[in-house]
Amino acid sequence: MTLPKNGITYADAGVDIDAGNALVDRIKPAAKRTNRSGVMAGLGGFGALFDLRDAGYRDPILVGATDGVGTKLRIAIDTGHVEGVGIDLVAMCVNDLVCQGAEPLFFLDYFATGALETEKAARIIEGIATGCERAGCALIGGETAEMPGMYPAGDFDLAGFSVGALERGADLPKDVAVGDVLLGLASDGVHSNGYSLVRKLVELSGLTWDDDCPWSDATLGADLLTPTRLYVKPTLAAIRAGGVHALAHITGGGLSENLPRVLPEGTGVEIDLTTWALPEVFSWMARTGGMAETEVLKTFNCGMGMILAVDPNEADALTALLAAHGEDVSRIGSVTDQAGVRYTGSLL
Repeated sequence: MTLPKNGITYADAGVDIDAGNALVDRIKPAAKRTNRSGVMAGLGGFGALFDLRDAGYRDPILVGATDGVGTKLRIAIDTGHVEGVGIDLVAMCVNDLVCQGAEPLFFLDYFATGALETEKAARIIEGIATGCERAGCALIGGETAEMPGMYPAGDFDLAGFSVGALERGADLPKDVAVGDVLLGLASDGVHSNGYSLVRKLVELSGLTWDDDCPWSDATLGADLLTPTRLYVKPTLAAIRAGGVHALAHITGGGLSENLPRVLPEGTGVEIDLTTWALPEVFSWMARTGGMAETEVLKTFNCGMGMILAVDPNEADALTALLAAHGEDVSRIGSVTDQAGVRYTGSLL
């Protein structure tokens, strides 16, 4: 028996090109919402063009960042609440860029799954577009990879890539000195790191994602899916106002590991843990796991998602500026002449 030519199609192997095309059409309006000066073309080309001169730069230095969402995706997959992880993806990249003093310009995503579910994928990518809007950067491209046999049914993974720019000589950290004041910007919860431990603690508690959250009116899964806060616009305003010497995005490694990354050799910080209230999500996790305070501080943001080291003469003005941009600002410590991170007081 002779099979007709082209009897087997790509769709028979598990890849639906028509669904991929439908997804591109579906997300074009979301990507268009993120347009900004410098964008030269829409989605659909083999590459995306960006004009730095049109974006207002004269002698630019480019800054790149890439990240993912981590095992927080497991909660999104298990609950079906996937909209917020797109915001997480953007935030984890662009919050890093601004720590270098860079303005995020554009973003590209990589979405991989075993079998493309157009509606779910569109919700995820629309979340990415929302994150880009909030950060002031353009979603100018990406890749949707349908890979049968690589992912269990319903599973997916995300990666993000962002490029920013700054004028030559404006890079951070710079001029960090003993006596600089540390301003902490409140987080919106756990953000997007430590979720392997979070999931372990939920397992130990005996709760499910659909149970009432012990510290809020939402379900446990919905609360833990609260997206990472985007600090780009407020911190860029602070940088442009003057007096900001360094920024530290508090992600994996918590307060203890991220602050030393922006400090000159021979300096450290002293942080007064009584200057802000530990959000209940972290208290609950510490109680559930019997965690030591040192472990909490080197794993989670503990309520401080971004920390700025600023000129003490500008601290009050910068606090007022950041508050005017909607940030909850705490004066949490200072730069010292002793290396490392030293804590006074207690969070737990």
